[in-house]
Amino acid sequence: MLRVRLLAVLVLAAAAAACAPTLGPPPPGYPAPVEPGRGEPAFRAHDFAWSQQPGANTIAGRLIYQRGTTRYTCAGAIVILTPETTWSRRRMEVLYLSSERAALPADEVRARTAEAPPGDSSPFIKRATCDSTDRFSFTRLPDGAWYAITIGRPVKGTGPSLALMRRVVTRGGRTVTVGL
Repeated sequence: MLRVRLLAVLVLAAAAAACAPTLGPPPPGYPAPVEPGRGEPAFRAHDFAWSQQPGANTIAGRLIYQRGTTRYTCAGAIVILTPETTWSRRRMEVLYLSSERAALPADEVRARTAEAPPGDSSPFIKRATCDSTDRFSFTRLPDGAWYAITIGRPVKGTGPSLALMRRVVTRGGRTVTVGL
C-alpha cells in the first residue's frame, strides 16, 4: 500500500512538473540583460529567428533631420532594419552611443566598429531604398523591436554625412510612422 501511494505521488509530481511553465527566451523587443562580468553578448543566429516570420506590421519612415539650417536627405540611400536582440542592442550602444536614437557623423560611427561585439547579422537585416522625397517603408513585419538606420547627407552645401538610427517597435498589425 505504501508503494502504491509513493508511486501515485511520484506520478502526480512528474505530471505537475511537465505542466510547469518555462521562461524561455525573452519576447521580441525585450532582450535579456547581459550578466555582469560576463563580457559582451555573443552573436547567436537563433536570437534573430523571430524576425524572419511574416507579420502584418509596416514601418513607414521619412528622413526629416535638420541641424541648424542644414537639412539632410537620404534620397537613393539604403535604409537597413536590424532586429533587436541582446547582441544588436549592445552593438547600437557602442556604435551610436545609444540604443534608442542617434544622429552622429558617419565617420565616427564607422571608427567604433572594432569596439562593437563581433558577429554577422546580415542574413537577418531587411533593406529598403530612400526615395526622392526621403521616404522608405518595410512591410510584412512581425511584432518586435527593430533599429532603422540610414546615412543622411546635407541637401545643400558641405558637411559630414550623418549616420541616423532609431529604435522602432512594431505590434498588432499596425503601421508605425517613423521620423529619422
